Formats: sequence, C-alpha cells, structure tokens
Amino acid sequence: MTDDYGWELLKRGILEAKTGRRDVALRYLDRAAYMSHDHDVLAETWFWMSQLLDDKAEKRKALENCLAHDLQHARARRALAILDGKLKADEIVDPDHLPLPPQGLQTVDAQRFVCPKCGGRMTFSPDGQSLTCEYCSRNQKFAAQPGGADEKDFIIAMATARGHGKPLNQQVFHCEGCGSEFILSPNQISTTCVYCGSPHVVNWESEKQLLAPDGIIPHAFDQQRAIKHLVEWVEKNKIKPEKKVDLPRGVYLPLWMFDIGGEIQYTGEVYENDNELFGQGLRERRVKRVSDSYPVLINDLPIPAARKLSGVFQRLLSTFEYRTIKPYEAGYLANWPAEVYDIPMAEASLDARAQALTKYKRDLPLLIDPVKLLSTSSANMAVESFRLTLLPVWVTELPFNGREHLVLINGWNGTVKSDLPENGSGGLMEWLGDLIEG
Repeated sequence: MTDDYGWELLKRGILEAKTGRRDVALRYLDRAAYMSHDHDVLAETWFWMSQLLDDKAEKRKALENCLAHDLQHARARRALAILDGKLKADEIVDPDHLPLPPQGLQTVDAQRFVCPKCGGRMTFSPDGQSLTCEYCSRNQKFAAQPGGADEKDFIIAMATARGHGKPLNQQVFHCEGCGSEFILSPNQISTTCVYCGSPHVVNWESEKQLLAPDGIIPHAFDQQRAIKHLVEWVEKNKIKPEKKVDLPRGVYLPLWMFDIGGEIQYTGEVYENDNELFGQGLRERRVKRVSDSYPVLINDLPIPAARKLSGVFQRLLSTFEYRTIKPYEAGYLANWPAEVYDIPMAEASLDARAQALTKYKRDLPLLIDPVKLLSTSSANMAVESFRLTLLPVWVTELPFNGREHLVLINGWNGTVKSDLPENGSGGLMEWLGDLIEG
C-alpha cells in the first residue's frame, strides 16, 4: 500500500514538474521520498528532485541519493558527470537519432616525433621506455605516466557520439616538418611522411567521433626476435609452407575491455523438507518456489575492437598479461602502425554482456545449488566501465594447404597463434631460418 502510494506521489510530482509548477512538484516528490520504501521509486524521486534544484550542492546530494538506490541510473550518472565537468551537455546525443558521421575529408591533429638534436626520425624502441633517433642514435627516455590505465564510465561514454562512432571515411593531417598534407585510411592513426620521413600519430582527443585509447602494452622486441618466435613455432608444429613467408609486420591492435556488474535474477525450485506421511514410514518431499538474485562481477572482459583479424586475435587474447597495461601515450606509436577500432563501443558492449550472461547461466546451477534453476533475467546486469587498449602484435601469412593462413605473434611474450588447427602437420621449414640471418 505504502509503495503504491509513493509511486502515485512520484507520478504526480513528475506531472507538476513537466507543467512548470516547481514548488508543487517538490512537495509531491518530498512526500514520495518520505512515504516510499521501493528503491526504484526512491531513485526516480531523487532524480526528479535534482532536476528542480538550483543549488549545486543540493543538486549533487539529490543525485547521489538517487544513485544510492540505483547505481545504474543512467540519467543520474550523466547529470552528475555534467556537474563534475566530465561531460558537456552539448555532447549528449539521442541514441534513437544518432547524428550522421561527417562525409568526405576531415582534418585531424597529428603529433610529430623528431630528434631534438639532429632533427632525425624518432621511433619507439621495443624496450618499453624510450624513443631512439635513427640517425644520431640519441636515446630519449619515454616519459610514460606511472600506474595502470584508467577505466571510463560506460554510461557517460554511451551518452555521446563517441560511444557509437566509427572511424571517418578519410582523414587528412598536415605534416609539421615539410608542410605536406596526407590522407589517412579509416584504419590508420599513425603514419610516416613520405617526403621528410618523420613519424606522426593522430591526436585521438581531437576526434569527436572516436574514443581515445586508455591503455597500451608496448612492443617488447624487434622484427628479428619475431622471426625467431615464428621459426620455433613452425618447427614445433612441423609445418612446411608452400612458398616464401613474408616477414612479420609489427602493429598495435585495438581491444575493448569491459567491467560488468549488477545481478542476475532467477527463479528456481528447492526441496523444503521431508515429512513422514501419516506415520506409515513414507516420506513426503515438498517443493518450494524461490525467487532471488546472484551478484555479477566480471572484470576486464576482452572483446576485439577490429573485425579484420578478430578470429585469430581472439585466440591470442588469453596470452597477454593485462596487469602490464600502461596508460596510453602517442610516443608508443612513433613509427609503429596501429589499427583504429571499427567495432563501436556500443556494439562491443552488447557482445560483452551476452558473453557474461552465457557464463553466468552456465555456472549458476552450481552457484545456487541445491536450488534447481527454472528461469533467469538479466535486466539488472549492466556494463559499468570500459577501457580501450592497444595490444602489440606481429602479423604474417603462412602459405599452407593451398591458401594463406593468418599468423599472429604476441608482441609482448612471443606466443604464436594462427587460423590453423592447433596441431599442424607437414615437413620442417628449414629455409625459414635464413630470415634470421637476413
């Protein structure tokens, strides 16, 4: 009765707020907050109160009270982010009417990496901590940020076009060295000027359609070491390629990582007790219907952010040590190509949520034993935060069994994966060892 009355008071308060009768609306909402014990009613009540308050401290208090009753309240989290300066009101988009991406050439800001001593090309050295000049061999320690990569609020990102965006069709950047302008393909964020040879890395934050990377695992070894890992893998699997293998190419591949929380609601049956029936030695087993919830907690669920290599890349994901992720800096990409994600964060989050639900539906019967599971609901399961990470990979193709097979090498620890069956067959690739000497 009380909760029904609280809901009626809330609806009346919202109606008055929409008609502009602020003081009357606040009286109804204040009464609803006092009368109701339902968390959903209380969360919505405090949110509408926050929209009617002018004082920032009072508005913040109302929003925090809303989130205390419903941590996943999207509008309250967005409003609090605006209040904290983390989100601009004019960046919020209507998810049902997303703005069309710009067409044609788009100007992008790019950072140039040149030696401060001789003006030569600076490249990231795969030691994880320095930039090296290719001409005077000047070694410049890389001023990477300490600690790990921060995670971003999922609700805030989804409120903007960046949460739904894909790379632009064509991007143009201006070389600071020689003044030339170049067109980048949608899957490029780093390149080398063909005239002056200086590396450039696109400034992600200047792109209103894309989310900037949060973290990166730097390349840990050079091409010769990558060749050595490839040779060892080929020999171990006794594979005989049918023609010459291209040298591995170093690249960074994008990865979405999601934290998923909330709870899964379920309905099940459990045997309540055994009673002796009418003193005849027979046992009666009573079945009781129960409804409850189980907490969901998944940290850093990885989802490939680019479609092109996703099949083999998925096999390689478990071989990375994610605790080694560093905060993203453009210097890591100096003279190293990097793929831009072509799977929007919004789309990837649906895949992450589906994977999490599948995992919990599989494990739930054991987690709630002796309850026999009948049905589940994921309505209260939510993506809470995310980060976009760049992972180091060496790429090549292996001609075998009449076609080119994709081979990826973990650029951090040398693990090799391909689209071949895990146990390949064939002769030794003896001639591949010449690549090491070459």
